[in-house]
Amino acid sequence: MRMKKHWVLGAAMGVMAALELLPRGILKTPFGLGWLGSYAVSLTFTVALWLGNVYLWRRGLARWPQPTATARRLWWLAAASLAYTLLTTVVLGAGFAWVARWPWALPQALPETGLNLVSTLVVLLIYESRHTLGQWELNLRRADQLAQAQTQAQLDALAQQLDPHFLFNSLNTLAALIEPTNAPAQEYVEGLADLYRYVLLSRERPTVPLADELAFVRTYVALQQVRFRSKVQVEYAIAPAALARHVAPLSVQGLVENALKHNEASQARPLHLRLTATPGALRVENSYQPRPAGLAPGTGTGLANLRQRYALLGAGQNIEVVQGNGLFAVVLPLLPGAPAEPCPFPASP
Repeated sequence: MRMKKHWVLGAAMGVMAALELLPRGILKTPFGLGWLGSYAVSLTFTVALWLGNVYLWRRGLARWPQPTATARRLWWLAAASLAYTLLTTVVLGAGFAWVARWPWALPQALPETGLNLVSTLVVLLIYESRHTLGQWELNLRRADQLAQAQTQAQLDALAQQLDPHFLFNSLNTLAALIEPTNAPAQEYVEGLADLYRYVLLSRERPTVPLADELAFVRTYVALQQVRFRSKVQVEYAIAPAALARHVAPLSVQGLVENALKHNEASQARPLHLRLTATPGALRVENSYQPRPAGLAPGTGTGLANLRQRYALLGAGQNIEVVQGNGLFAVVLPLLPGAPAEPCPFPASP
Protein backbone atom coordinates (compact mmCIF):
# COMPACT_ATOMS: atom_id res chain seq x y z
CA MET A 1 0.00 0.00 0.00
CA ARG A 2 2.81 2.37 0.89
CA MET A 3 4.68 1.58 -2.36
CA LYS A 4 1.49 2.24 -4.32
CA LYS A 5 1.12 5.59 -2.59
CA HIS A 6 4.70 6.54 -3.46
CA TRP A 7 4.14 5.45 -7.06
CA VAL A 8 1.03 7.61 -7.35
CA LEU A 9 2.88 10.56 -5.82
CA GLY A 10 5.79 10.17 -8.24
CA ALA A 11 3.43 9.94 -11.20
CA ALA A 12 1.58 13.08 -10.06
CA MET A 13 4.88 14.97 -9.80
CA GLY A 14 5.86 13.80 -13.28
CA VAL A 15 2.57 15.02 -14.78
CA MET A 16 2.83 18.34 -12.92
CA ALA A 17 6.40 18.83 -14.21
CA ALA A 18 5.16 18.34 -17.77
CA LEU A 19 2.27 20.76 -17.28
CA GLU A 20 4.69 23.34 -15.86
CA LEU A 21 6.45 23.40 -19.25
CA LEU A 22 3.33 24.27 -21.25
CA PRO A 23 3.28 28.02 -20.49
CA ARG A 24 7.04 28.06 -21.09
CA GLY A 25 6.68 27.04 -24.75
CA ILE A 26 7.74 23.40 -24.54
CA LEU A 27 5.40 22.50 -27.43
CA LYS A 28 7.56 24.57 -29.75
CA THR A 29 10.69 22.66 -28.74
CA PRO A 30 11.47 19.56 -30.83
CA PHE A 31 11.81 16.35 -28.88
CA GLY A 32 15.44 15.59 -28.09
CA LEU A 33 18.13 16.27 -25.54
CA GLY A 34 17.02 19.89 -25.18
CA TRP A 35 13.45 18.79 -24.46
CA LEU A 36 14.61 16.16 -21.94
CA GLY A 37 16.88 18.68 -20.25
CA SER A 38 14.01 21.14 -19.88
CA TYR A 39 11.82 18.38 -18.43
CA ALA A 40 14.57 17.40 -15.94
CA VAL A 41 14.84 21.01 -14.77
CA SER A 42 11.04 21.27 -14.46
CA LEU A 43 10.88 18.00 -12.54
CA THR A 44 13.54 19.24 -10.11
CA PHE A 45 11.57 22.43 -9.46
CA THR A 46 8.32 20.46 -9.08
CA VAL A 47 9.75 17.99 -6.55
CA ALA A 48 11.38 20.75 -4.47
CA LEU A 49 8.29 22.96 -4.47
CA TRP A 50 5.86 20.08 -3.92
CA LEU A 51 7.67 18.48 -0.99
CA GLY A 52 8.61 21.79 0.63
CA ASN A 53 5.12 23.29 0.46
CA VAL A 54 3.48 20.07 1.65
CA TYR A 55 5.90 20.08 4.59
CA LEU A 56 4.79 23.65 5.41
CA TRP A 57 1.15 22.57 5.11
CA ARG A 58 1.69 19.73 7.58
CA ARG A 59 3.56 21.99 10.01
CA GLY A 60 0.69 24.45 9.95
CA LEU A 61 -1.82 21.66 10.53
CA ALA A 62 0.20 20.35 13.48
CA ARG A 63 0.42 23.82 15.02
CA TRP A 64 -3.24 24.80 14.46
CA PRO A 65 -5.24 21.54 14.31
CA GLN A 66 -8.48 23.07 15.62
CA PRO A 67 -11.17 23.88 13.03
CA THR A 68 -11.59 27.30 14.67
CA ALA A 69 -7.97 28.12 13.77
CA THR A 70 -8.36 27.29 10.05
CA ALA A 71 -8.27 30.93 8.91
CA ARG A 72 -5.09 31.65 10.88
CA ARG A 73 -3.48 28.47 9.58
CA LEU A 74 -4.27 29.28 5.94
CA TRP A 75 -2.97 32.86 6.23
CA TRP A 76 0.26 31.52 7.74
CA LEU A 77 0.50 28.91 4.98
CA ALA A 78 -0.01 31.54 2.27
CA ALA A 79 2.82 33.71 3.62
CA ALA A 80 5.18 30.78 4.25
CA SER A 81 4.44 29.21 0.85
CA LEU A 82 5.03 32.49 -0.99
CA ALA A 83 8.38 33.00 0.74
CA TYR A 84 9.48 29.39 0.18
CA THR A 85 8.43 29.37 -3.49
CA LEU A 86 10.27 32.61 -4.19
CA LEU A 87 13.42 31.42 -2.38
CA THR A 88 13.39 28.04 -4.14
CA THR A 89 12.87 29.64 -7.54
CA VAL A 90 15.80 32.01 -7.00
CA VAL A 91 18.18 29.37 -5.62
CA LEU A 92 17.42 26.64 -8.17
CA GLY A 93 17.24 29.09 -11.06
CA ALA A 94 20.61 30.59 -10.20
CA GLY A 95 22.09 27.12 -9.68
CA PHE A 96 20.94 25.74 -13.02
CA ALA A 97 22.05 28.93 -14.77
CA TRP A 98 25.52 28.61 -13.24
CA VAL A 99 25.84 24.92 -14.19
CA ALA A 100 24.54 25.33 -17.74
CA ARG A 101 26.05 28.81 -18.15
CA TRP A 102 22.69 30.31 -19.05
CA PRO A 103 22.17 34.05 -18.76
CA TRP A 104 20.20 34.72 -15.59
CA ALA A 105 19.19 37.81 -13.63
CA LEU A 106 17.15 38.28 -10.47
CA PRO A 107 14.16 39.94 -12.24
CA GLN A 108 13.65 36.66 -14.10
CA ALA A 109 12.66 35.05 -10.81
CA LEU A 110 9.47 37.10 -10.48
CA PRO A 111 7.51 35.73 -13.48
CA GLU A 112 8.92 32.26 -12.79
CA THR A 113 7.72 32.52 -9.19
CA GLY A 114 4.26 33.49 -10.41
CA LEU A 115 4.05 30.41 -12.63
CA ASN A 116 5.37 28.19 -9.82
CA LEU A 117 2.79 29.60 -7.40
CA VAL A 118 -0.01 28.40 -9.70
CA SER A 119 1.12 24.78 -9.46
CA THR A 120 1.80 25.21 -5.73
CA LEU A 121 -1.75 26.45 -5.23
CA VAL A 122 -3.15 23.44 -7.08
CA VAL A 123 -1.14 21.02 -4.94
CA LEU A 124 -2.11 22.70 -1.66
CA LEU A 125 -5.77 22.81 -2.69
CA ILE A 126 -5.68 19.05 -3.28
CA TYR A 127 -4.15 18.36 0.15
CA GLU A 128 -6.46 20.81 1.93
CA SER A 129 -9.54 19.36 0.21
CA ARG A 130 -8.57 15.83 1.23
CA HIS A 131 -8.05 16.99 4.81
CA THR A 132 -11.39 18.83 4.90
CA LEU A 133 -13.22 15.80 3.51
CA GLY A 134 -11.53 13.57 6.07
CA GLN A 135 -12.51 15.90 8.93
CA TRP A 136 -16.09 15.98 7.67
CA GLU A 137 -16.28 12.18 7.61
CA LEU A 138 -14.66 12.01 11.06
CA ASN A 139 -17.20 14.47 12.49
CA LEU A 140 -20.03 12.40 11.05
CA ARG A 141 -18.67 9.27 12.73
CA ARG A 142 -18.17 11.13 16.02
CA ALA A 143 -21.71 12.49 15.95
CA ASP A 144 -23.07 9.00 15.26
CA GLN A 145 -21.00 7.44 18.05
CA LEU A 146 -21.97 10.20 20.50
CA ALA A 147 -25.66 9.74 19.66
CA GLN A 148 -25.32 5.98 20.19
CA ALA A 149 -23.51 6.49 23.51
CA GLN A 150 -26.19 8.90 24.74
CA THR A 151 -28.97 6.53 23.68
CA GLN A 152 -27.28 3.63 25.46
CA ALA A 153 -26.80 5.71 28.61
CA GLN A 154 -30.49 6.60 28.64
CA LEU A 155 -31.47 2.95 28.13
CA ASP A 156 -29.17 1.92 31.00
CA ALA A 157 -30.68 4.58 33.22
CA LEU A 158 -34.20 3.38 32.43
CA ALA A 159 -33.25 -0.22 33.09
CA GLN A 160 -31.41 0.35 36.38
CA GLN A 161 -33.15 3.24 38.09
CA LEU A 162 -36.55 4.39 39.27
CA ASP A 163 -38.42 6.78 37.06
CA PRO A 164 -36.25 9.93 37.50
CA HIS A 165 -39.22 12.27 37.52
CA PHE A 166 -40.83 10.21 40.28
CA LEU A 167 -37.71 10.47 42.43
CA PHE A 168 -37.36 14.20 41.74
CA ASN A 169 -40.98 14.86 42.67
CA SER A 170 -40.63 12.65 45.76
CA LEU A 171 -37.70 14.75 47.00
CA ASN A 172 -39.76 17.90 46.64
CA THR A 173 -42.63 16.24 48.51
CA LEU A 174 -40.27 15.15 51.27
CA ALA A 175 -38.96 18.70 51.60
CA ALA A 176 -42.52 19.93 52.09
CA LEU A 177 -43.11 17.34 54.86
CA ILE A 178 -40.10 18.40 56.92
CA GLU A 179 -40.85 20.69 59.82
CA PRO A 180 -40.13 24.31 58.91
CA THR A 181 -38.02 24.64 62.04
CA ASN A 182 -35.62 21.95 60.78
CA ALA A 183 -33.86 24.22 58.29
CA PRO A 184 -30.72 22.04 57.81
CA ALA A 185 -32.79 18.99 56.80
CA GLN A 186 -34.94 21.04 54.46
CA GLU A 187 -31.87 22.61 52.80
CA TYR A 188 -30.29 19.19 52.41
CA VAL A 189 -33.32 17.69 50.67
CA GLU A 190 -33.73 20.78 48.47
CA GLY A 191 -30.06 20.45 47.53
CA LEU A 192 -30.64 16.82 46.55
CA ALA A 193 -33.61 17.88 44.42
CA ASP A 194 -31.50 20.54 42.71
CA LEU A 195 -28.80 17.96 41.96
CA TYR A 196 -31.28 15.57 40.47
CA ARG A 197 -32.92 18.30 38.41
CA TYR A 198 -29.52 19.11 36.89
CA VAL A 199 -28.95 15.44 36.05
CA LEU A 200 -32.36 15.23 34.39
CA LEU A 201 -31.93 18.36 32.28
CA SER A 202 -28.25 17.97 31.35
CA ARG A 203 -28.37 14.34 30.22
CA GLU A 204 -30.07 15.43 26.97
CA ARG A 205 -27.20 17.80 26.12
CA PRO A 206 -23.71 16.81 24.89
CA THR A 207 -22.12 19.76 26.70
CA VAL A 208 -23.08 22.34 29.33
CA PRO A 209 -21.55 25.71 30.26
CA LEU A 210 -18.81 25.51 32.87
CA ALA A 211 -20.78 28.00 34.99
CA ASP A 212 -23.68 25.52 35.25
CA GLU A 213 -21.43 22.56 35.99
CA LEU A 214 -19.59 24.48 38.73
CA ALA A 215 -22.88 25.56 40.34
CA PHE A 216 -23.82 21.88 40.38
CA VAL A 217 -20.43 20.95 41.86
CA ARG A 218 -20.74 23.58 44.61
CA THR A 219 -24.10 22.13 45.67
CA TYR A 220 -22.71 18.59 45.51
CA VAL A 221 -19.72 19.60 47.67
CA ALA A 222 -22.01 21.36 50.15
CA LEU A 223 -24.03 18.15 50.58
CA GLN A 224 -20.86 16.10 51.04
CA GLN A 225 -19.56 18.54 53.65
CA VAL A 226 -22.65 17.83 55.77
CA ARG A 227 -21.07 14.39 56.15
CA PHE A 228 -17.38 15.23 56.09
CA ARG A 229 -17.51 18.72 57.65
CA SER A 230 -13.96 20.13 57.92
CA LYS A 231 -12.45 16.86 56.72
CA VAL A 232 -12.93 18.08 53.13
CA GLN A 233 -11.77 21.53 52.09
CA VAL A 234 -12.45 22.85 48.58
CA GLU A 235 -10.99 25.94 46.92
CA TYR A 236 -12.08 27.53 43.61
CA ALA A 237 -10.00 29.77 41.34
CA ILE A 238 -12.02 30.22 38.17
CA ALA A 239 -11.24 32.85 35.53
CA PRO A 240 -14.46 34.69 34.56
CA ALA A 241 -13.69 34.17 30.86
CA ALA A 242 -13.77 30.38 31.40
CA LEU A 243 -17.37 30.27 32.65
CA ALA A 244 -18.88 30.52 29.15
CA ARG A 245 -16.78 27.60 27.89
CA HIS A 246 -18.34 24.13 27.91
CA VAL A 247 -17.67 20.74 29.50
CA ALA A 248 -19.31 17.34 29.26
CA PRO A 249 -22.21 17.09 31.77
CA LEU A 250 -21.21 15.66 35.17
CA SER A 251 -17.55 15.45 34.14
CA VAL A 252 -16.26 17.89 36.77
CA GLN A 253 -18.54 16.46 39.45
CA GLY A 254 -17.30 12.98 38.58
CA LEU A 255 -13.70 14.03 39.19
CA VAL A 256 -14.62 15.55 42.56
CA GLU A 257 -16.56 12.39 43.46
CA ASN A 258 -13.57 10.21 42.55
CA ALA A 259 -11.32 12.31 44.79
CA LEU A 260 -13.73 11.78 47.72
CA LYS A 261 -14.15 8.08 46.95
CA HIS A 262 -10.50 7.07 46.63
CA ASN A 263 -8.75 9.29 49.19
CA GLU A 264 -8.69 9.42 52.97
CA ALA A 265 -10.49 12.37 54.58
CA SER A 266 -10.10 12.67 58.34
CA GLN A 267 -9.50 15.25 61.03
CA ALA A 268 -5.83 14.28 61.07
CA ARG A 269 -5.53 14.32 57.27
CA PRO A 270 -8.13 16.60 55.68
CA LEU A 271 -8.65 16.15 51.97
CA HIS A 272 -7.85 19.32 50.04
CA LEU A 273 -9.38 19.91 46.61
CA ARG A 274 -8.66 22.82 44.31
CA LEU A 275 -10.51 23.64 41.10
CA THR A 276 -8.83 26.14 38.78
CA ALA A 277 -9.84 27.19 35.27
CA THR A 278 -8.50 29.31 32.44
CA PRO A 279 -10.34 29.84 29.13
CA GLY A 280 -8.50 26.80 27.78
CA ALA A 281 -8.67 24.15 30.51
CA LEU A 282 -10.05 23.18 33.91
CA ARG A 283 -7.83 21.52 36.51
CA VAL A 284 -9.25 19.43 39.37
CA GLU A 285 -6.52 18.80 41.93
CA ASN A 286 -6.58 16.93 45.24
CA SER A 287 -4.09 15.94 47.88
CA TYR A 288 -3.04 12.38 47.10
CA GLN A 289 -3.71 10.26 50.19
CA PRO A 290 -5.13 6.89 49.08
CA ARG A 291 -7.45 5.07 51.44
CA PRO A 292 -5.92 2.28 53.54
CA ALA A 293 -5.44 -1.18 52.06
CA GLY A 294 -8.56 -3.32 52.01
CA LEU A 295 -10.79 -0.78 50.29
CA ALA A 296 -11.35 -1.15 46.57
CA PRO A 297 -8.81 0.91 44.58
CA GLY A 298 -9.72 2.88 41.50
CA THR A 299 -9.77 0.92 38.25
CA GLY A 300 -9.28 3.89 35.92
CA THR A 301 -12.52 3.05 34.08
CA GLY A 302 -14.02 6.46 34.89
CA LEU A 303 -11.12 8.34 33.35
CA ALA A 304 -11.12 6.06 30.31
CA ASN A 305 -14.82 6.72 29.76
CA LEU A 306 -14.27 10.45 30.22
CA ARG A 307 -11.48 10.42 27.62
CA GLN A 308 -13.79 8.64 25.19
CA ARG A 309 -16.56 11.19 25.74
CA TYR A 310 -14.23 14.10 25.06
CA ALA A 311 -12.82 12.39 21.98
CA LEU A 312 -16.36 11.99 20.63
CA LEU A 313 -17.04 15.65 21.40
CA GLY A 314 -14.07 16.59 19.21
CA ALA A 315 -11.87 18.06 21.96
CA GLY A 316 -8.70 19.47 20.43
CA GLN A 317 -6.58 18.42 23.42
CA ASN A 318 -6.31 15.22 25.42
CA ILE A 319 -7.30 14.88 29.06
CA GLU A 320 -4.13 15.07 31.16
CA VAL A 321 -3.47 13.22 34.42
CA VAL A 322 -0.71 14.57 36.65
CA GLN A 323 0.53 12.87 39.81
CA GLY A 324 3.47 13.85 42.01
CA ASN A 325 4.58 15.86 45.05
CA GLY A 326 1.65 14.55 47.06
CA LEU A 327 -0.94 15.73 44.51
CA PHE A 328 -3.22 14.12 41.94
CA ALA A 329 -4.73 16.28 39.21
CA VAL A 330 -6.83 15.87 36.08
CA VAL A 331 -6.88 18.60 33.42
CA LEU A 332 -9.98 18.82 31.22
CA PRO A 333 -9.89 20.82 27.98
CA LEU A 334 -12.70 23.38 27.82
CA LEU A 335 -14.87 23.17 24.73
CA PRO A 336 -16.27 26.00 22.58
CA GLY A 337 -19.60 27.40 23.69
CA ALA A 338 -22.80 26.20 22.02
CA PRO A 339 -25.87 28.36 21.27
CA ALA A 340 -27.50 29.67 24.42
CA GLU A 341 -29.99 27.32 26.12
CA PRO A 342 -31.93 27.57 29.37
CA CYS A 343 -29.65 27.13 32.36
CA PRO A 344 -30.15 23.58 33.75
CA PHE A 345 -28.98 24.58 37.23
CA PRO A 346 -29.53 27.66 39.39
CA ALA A 347 -26.50 29.93 39.40
CA SER A 348 -24.48 29.84 42.58
CA PRO A 349 -24.61 33.01 44.69
